[in-house]
Order: sequence, then structure tokens, then C-alpha cells
Amino acid sequence: MALLEIRDLAVEFRTDRGSVHAVNGLSVSLERGETLGIVGESGSGKSVTSLAIMGLLPRSARLTQGSIVYDGQDLRTLKPDALRRLRGNRIAMVFQDPMTSLNPFLRIGDQLAEVLTEHQGLRKKEALSRSIAMLARVGIPSPAERASAYPHELSGGMRQRVVIAMSLLCGPDLLIADEPTTALDVTIQAQILELLRDLQRERGMAIMLVTHDLGVVAGMTRRVMVLYGGQPMEHADTESLFSAPGHPYTRGLLRSVPRLDVGDERERLASIPGIPPLLTEAPRGCPFASRCERAADQCRNERPPDRGPIAGHSVLCWEPFT
Repeated sequence: MALLEIRDLAVEFRTDRGSVHAVNGLSVSLERGETLGIVGESGSGKSVTSLAIMGLLPRSARLTQGSIVYDGQDLRTLKPDALRRLRGNRIAMVFQDPMTSLNPFLRIGDQLAEVLTEHQGLRKKEALSRSIAMLARVGIPSPAERASAYPHELSGGMRQRVVIAMSLLCGPDLLIADEPTTALDVTIQAQILELLRDLQRERGMAIMLVTHDLGVVAGMTRRVMVLYGGQPMEHADTESLFSAPGHPYTRGLLRSVPRLDVGDERERLASIPGIPPLLTEAPRGCPFASRCERAADQCRNERPPDRGPIAGHSVLCWEPFT
């Protein structure tokens, strides 16, 4: 049994202009010890999917269909107390904005220790000691001193590492990492990613890595799902996706990555023309059709089939791929 199984998930937001279909028909599974990459540009549904799993969607959002099964339990059917016991303990999340993830009125050490006293019943002194040790593991210098600081006294990169440390304290079975290295320089980024790999090997932790950084995806994940307009455009093992991308959107993303090994350095960086679709109406056809250079009338008017002639590689497109 997969650790996490999502089937036909749909999430809508109620707005003054009508319902926004942020996620529309997403299905994916995640095994223990596996790392799954979720990629796509802003507004594609990556963070909304993460918040739906955690049960942290805002009041304006609602799950209109689908199931989210974690370790045999449908999270949608759990009572709030049962979900709180899982959240932060067995399922943890690294949020995208570290400043809004931390309480500005509490010291760093107190915020981390609270995770252990709440979920594992540790005494405050022991919880604080383990929190300081985790701060050291994520590369924070003078961790005991930093534990006495308030969030505003730390740099953005340090706050990001604090949030990562908080998510790892209880040794979760599933870690949802939403842009976990955005605020970090490349040296600390490499250190954090190596830490995640080490903890994954030690504990068999599954990781859902939400990111726009295709370099991180290439180095960290075993499988990748590409989202656009709230729908999964392509889903494949990492090697296949990078070597033989099947969807025009995926090919556009890969062409947009700067490369130093080919071409003239004076050439303009490739980009995908157009803008993402407004999701106040669920698209009849492919959501990428307005930006796709190969789009036909069928693409605009009919939802494309899931084409996957290659084992384990699926593409939501009218154009067959080999």
C-alpha cells in the first residue's frame, strides 16, 4: 500500500467573480522512502495541493471531489483532533514563506520545543535540547544562542532553516516541502538537501518536493509530476522526463532553463509565450492550449486523453509521444 494516495482531487475557491478551479482532477501516489517532485509555474496548483493534504486550506476553499488517503486513512474523513495529531507529527510541511510560518512574539527555541511537547510529550528541557541539536543539523551556527532569538533577529535564510528544523523534529513519515530552499544560498541549499537525503535513508521518510527549480528536481527526486492550470500535464520518472519530455509545456519549461554548455552566451533565454489561464472557469480542453504552438481546435474544446505508451510515463495531450 502506498503511503499517500490521492485520487481525482479537485479544489475550488469562492471569490466575488465566481469559483476558481485551483486543482482539477489530480491523482498521484507516493511510496515510503520515495521523493516525488511537483513542478510548475506560479498558480499551477502546487501549494494548494500541499495545503489540501495537510487540511489547511483557507475557509474560502473547498474540496469538491476526490480522496486523500494516508497510510490507509482517508484524511477527509478524520475529525479535527485526529488530523491535528497527524499534522506536524507523522505528516510535516515546510512552508514557502518562513517569516509568516513563525510566531514573531515567541523565541525560536520555544516554538521548536512546543512541537515536541505537544506531539511526543517531552518535558520542556529535553524538548529544547533536541531542538537545539536539530538547529545545528540544519546548519545554524551557535544554535543555543539562536534558540534564544526572536524570528526578526535572524536572516531570511536562517528563518528558512528554522522552519525546516521544525518540520523534521518528530521524524515524520511524510514531509511536504514547499520551495524549501528558496531563501538559501547555494552552499546552504546543498547542505539542506543532503540532510533531507540522510534523514530519508535513516527513517524511510517520503518527501513531496514542491519547487520551480528543475536543478533541485533532477538531483533529488525519483518521479516528477508537472502541473499546469490545476491539472497534471505529465507524470514520469525523473530520468525519462528530462531525457524525453512528452508534453509541450514540459518541453517549454526545460528550454527555459539557462545552460552554459551549449549555444552562444549572447542568445536570448527561451521563454513560454502568453500567460497562465484564468481559472474562474474550468477549461473545456487543455489548459495549455492558448500558449501551445501545436494547439488545434480539438485541444481547445476537448479534454485531452492520458497518453502513456511508455511504461510509467503519462502525458495529458492529444499529440501522441514515443
